[in-house]
Amino acid sequence: MFEQLESRLSQALKKIRGLSRLTDANMAEALREVRLALLEADVSLPVVKDFIENVKTRSAGRDVHKSLSPGQEIVKIVHQELISLLGGETKGLSKPDKGLMVILIAGLQGSGKTTSSAKLALHLSKEGRRPMMVSADVYRPAAREQLAVLGEQLGFPVFRGEGINDPLKIVKGSIKAAKMENADVLLVDTAGRLQVDEEMMAELEAVKKLSNPAEVLLVADAMTGQHAAEVAREFHERVGITGVILTKLDGDARGGAALSISSATGCPIKFSGVGEKPEQFEIFHPERMAQRILGMGDVLSLIEKAEEAVEEKEAEMLARKMASGQFDMNDFLAQIKVIKKMGPMGDMMNLIPGFKPPKGAEIDDGELVKIEAIINSMTAEERRSYNIINGRRKIRIACGSGREVKEVNRLLKQFVKMKKVMKNFRKPGFMERMASMGRPGAGF
Repeated sequence: MFEQLESRLSQALKKIRGLSRLTDANMAEALREVRLALLEADVSLPVVKDFIENVKTRSAGRDVHKSLSPGQEIVKIVHQELISLLGGETKGLSKPDKGLMVILIAGLQGSGKTTSSAKLALHLSKEGRRPMMVSADVYRPAAREQLAVLGEQLGFPVFRGEGINDPLKIVKGSIKAAKMENADVLLVDTAGRLQVDEEMMAELEAVKKLSNPAEVLLVADAMTGQHAAEVAREFHERVGITGVILTKLDGDARGGAALSISSATGCPIKFSGVGEKPEQFEIFHPERMAQRILGMGDVLSLIEKAEEAVEEKEAEMLARKMASGQFDMNDFLAQIKVIKKMGPMGDMMNLIPGFKPPKGAEIDDGELVKIEAIINSMTAEERRSYNIINGRRKIRIACGSGREVKEVNRLLKQFVKMKKVMKNFRKPGFMERMASMGRPGAGF
């Protein structure tokens, strides 16, 4: 995500390297590049003007901090302004003191409302909530059936409202059903249109008045850029949204929607959809997103994904093996399975500070499948002691996994290199050096 914006901003910020003082004169060219980068990312012109003015005010004539180079100083300022532009701080859902929590899901048709409803239900269930879903869309063919199928797949109750074609009666019936099911959250997937119209808004206002929701979340398509911010503004002015779910963020190379939407509405982006799978749904953290945009990675999100994918006891056991240098092929295989649970490899690599794949390079998740096949073709003894694998054994392993001998050789070389890296974890200061890679300006 945001590849285009990240690339342009990186080029702009490199222009001030080697300066001993940040002034209007030597900042002009760099800020011009930043302005162009934001405009090309489809950020609205008023937002870009305010952003550039804020950076200029904070940086011009400012002495460089003792511990930072001028390049790092400006990255720090841009980083802080990006955080502010993205909403400032992470905002969670409002939770009523008692009773049923109703969440209205609104948005245009095709923005991903129904899928986002199911994803949010899964997210809430992981927090210990008991969600129920209902579709109040009586216009789109099979809209209610789609939500019912998603609910069945994920194991959540869905109020179908069979035989009812009045959105208000459906919502009223779902509130009663949710209380009977002992659900503590009701997600109401409202009807969408191809564009904002009076009929749509009037219906949404009526549903809101009837259900008295704790949250009204607008689902906005990140791929529509600045248009998403304009839609959000219209919804907020008419209905009063409390937050935004930004979908298709994984496919957004520009970032205009994310950078414009909070400024346009004054409402925070609360969640983001980063893939089609139900679990590819994240809490939106402005600070972490700013780090990603500036190519600093996102170590905290990477850690959270790892914690979700691996059991605590399993992680402790692996840590002990790494510390003792006893990491073998069985452990390697276990880690590959954990990585596959965490999500696409490309997404994971983008979270690592300082990691920048070669231009045009693709990180193929199919490689993990090949590695699994090779390790599964090894005997128990070979997995424990990889150094016993000779030429004859390599041929047998290659045949058993459907791969070539050179691929077996490549895997063994990679494993040896990885074991050497593991040893570094035991060296004093290694983790501190890794952590510094994620600090603002460290990569510039």
